[in-house]
Amino acid sequence: MAMNLTVAIDGMGGDNAPDMIVAGIDMACQRLDGVDFLLFGDESLISPLLDRFPDAKAHCEIRHTEEAVSSDAKPSVALRSGKNTSMRLAIDSVKSGEAEAIVSAGNTGALMAMATVVLKTLPGIDRPAIAASLPNMKGQTVMLDLGANIDCDAANLVQFAVMGEVFARAELGLAQPSIGLLNVGVEGLKGNEAVKEAAAILQSSSLPIKFYGFVEGDDIGKGTVDVVVTDGFTGNVALKTTEGMVMLVASQLRNALTSSLIAKIGALFAGGALSRFRNKFDPRRYNGAMLVGLNGICVKSHGGTDAFGFAHAVEVAVNLVRRDFNEVIKEDLSRLMENKEPELRSVAN
Repeated sequence: MAMNLTVAIDGMGGDNAPDMIVAGIDMACQRLDGVDFLLFGDESLISPLLDRFPDAKAHCEIRHTEEAVSSDAKPSVALRSGKNTSMRLAIDSVKSGEAEAIVSAGNTGALMAMATVVLKTLPGIDRPAIAASLPNMKGQTVMLDLGANIDCDAANLVQFAVMGEVFARAELGLAQPSIGLLNVGVEGLKGNEAVKEAAAILQSSSLPIKFYGFVEGDDIGKGTVDVVVTDGFTGNVALKTTEGMVMLVASQLRNALTSSLIAKIGALFAGGALSRFRNKFDPRRYNGAMLVGLNGICVKSHGGTDAFGFAHAVEVAVNLVRRDFNEVIKEDLSRLMENKEPELRSVAN
């Protein structure tokens, strides 16, 4: 019988930890088979919660620590003084091989800094990036980087494209995802030098990558491509703009449907359609951003999510492990190096 996969959990990370964490693990246990958890945090707080969730309790081992990374801690401070925090100990368990992945809803900057120092980057990767899926008109779009790297050169963008393509295959189940580079226009002459150089490398690559070319901001929602690649500054702005627009549309729709008695009656008849609308744009269903490029699976859950959203982040981590996410990235990058793309070789060396 195959041994269960083990996921390390930062039990004290997030706005509503550890209550939300334990409830989320319980939901994940009901959805997933063959998964155990190392739950790092204050045992005096976590143990009574597990008593209320027998499924979670049966699959969890508590690793006690009273220290946690605060939501406003600077990454440098967390690195220096956070070696016994729930976040750091969870990451360490992936490094030691006790766990195959780590999931945290804690401080993003601290998680990125700690995971990068402890796990290191994969061979051929200069910088890790944050990748996540977003809803579009056709299904979902994978986008990266979402904030880890403000300035990127051509080699970084090519690496993001390779990692994003593998992420889309693993998370969205796509056989051959299409990739686009976010730009200020689709014409070949537009954009900065990094974007144009990255496009040239991807167009001439021998990898079986379906490179579409340049895409614009509205292509994210249209679903023009499956993977949108950009630098962390632009990606974070695009992500927050998208989230804000979804909140605006939802708010205006709610106001319109409750503005009068006739509107309320109409809403009752449209209940099924409204339910599908809510599900499509429910941020909990897209929770779980992958820190791609690290030598270990590290998934960041939104700090303000609930148990449903955290369970989805756990599912993301499990799917990536079971589909050999990092091994596929290594193989694809190795092929790029063999074909002697000079920009990539300079980074790897």
